[in-house]
Amino acid sequence: MTLNPGTPESTFRPDLLAGKHALITGGGSGINLGIAQSFAAHGCAVTILGRNLEKAQKAAQGIEDAGGRALGVSADVRDFAALEAAVAQANEKFGDFDIVLAGAAGNFPAPVDGISPNGFKTVVDIDLLGTYNTIKAASANLKTPGGNVLSISAYGIPVPMQAHVVAAKAGVDMLTRTLAIEWGLRGIRVNAIIPGPIDGTEGMARLAPD
Repeated sequence: MTLNPGTPESTFRPDLLAGKHALITGGGSGINLGIAQSFAAHGCAVTILGRNLEKAQKAAQGIEDAGGRALGVSADVRDFAALEAAVAQANEKFGDFDIVLAGAAGNFPAPVDGISPNGFKTVVDIDLLGTYNTIKAASANLKTPGGNVLSISAYGIPVPMQAHVVAAKAGVDMLTRTLAIEWGLRGIRVNAIIPGPIDGTEGMARLAPD
């Protein structure tokens, strides 16, 4: 991997995020890792948080090897106490957060009458509760004013075989909108983004392997 923002793919200054710090959950692979690499390419220190410590540290090492600044830490976003401990590690390493990206997610195709209650709950817990836990755990160290909160959403419409996901992401959307109203008064921007299907990611491998 090469951190090179000075390419046709980038329309931003190489130092756009210089001196800033981003916390990214689910950053060990896929879309979130791509975001972490892009942030780092524009000068941002990134903390990559994933459930698998080895995977998070490997992702962070790749960014550092390419000239960026990164830290890999481990926590399950469903475990608030573990998230708080990871946030403390990140804060000690790079200081307060300019950006918090809640990107950890779970997904697999299943019809409503085929998914188990535990399977449904697992996706809601990772996607919705995990988003809340991430933002809540990082909030005390989020720069105010000037902080930015991002969540990863999906679809925005009913999708067959994805009831568990669209239900969870609808909650993420409403949480995002409510926080935008509440925290906008503090000078914090809160937004959700829908990247859509991206080839070569773990999510696409699960949803459309062929």
